[in-house]
Amino acid sequence: MCICLKIKRLQIYSFLLKQSINFNGKPFFANFVSFFIHKLRILKMIQHQISELPKLAALKKNGWIKYYNKNKKKIIGLDVKIHDLHDHFSSKIDCLQCANCCKTLGPRITLKDVEKMAKSLRIKPNDLIDKYLYTDEDGDLVFKSMPCPFLGADNYCSIYEARPKACSEYPHTDRKKFHQIYHLSVKNASTCPIVYEVMEGIVKL
Repeated sequence: MCICLKIKRLQIYSFLLKQSINFNGKPFFANFVSFFIHKLRILKMIQHQISELPKLAALKKNGWIKYYNKNKKKIIGLDVKIHDLHDHFSSKIDCLQCANCCKTLGPRITLKDVEKMAKSLRIKPNDLIDKYLYTDEDGDLVFKSMPCPFLGADNYCSIYEARPKACSEYPHTDRKKFHQIYHLSVKNASTCPIVYEVMEGIVKL
């Protein structure tokens, strides 16, 4: 599976539409209809593949863990190559066509995050906590409900510049000492197609 290829196709179609390039000499309106049909088909494929991620990641999980157990010392020195994988797949996978993390994962929110979010929304920190957050069984502040209350229907984040640190750093596949979060990445692969592709790339290094 390579989710990124189909997402890349959608980006190419979008670029061609913006440039008003004709397909096979058809008038622009016909091109738009053709593009829209293509977009719907590709989005449907992407949504299907995203829904299949948990199953695909579960099938790969044991193999990824075995690879780690056999190659732990090797993985410690692979940060540069893993970051290259991250950059490669991040450039091909459009998060706005997915937003699976924003729909299913509840990030840990720090008090610093609260202050930044509250300032962006122009409300008091305590009011933000009362309206959107609660303290979970581990004592962490998290959103009361998912999907994220700041995720729009277009998959844009309404507080993007002030989003929590856990959100801005996700999917973490570009962090230093990646080996320290290898097992977390095995888990995240069931949610994020970038992580899935990076994990698949790692075992081929």
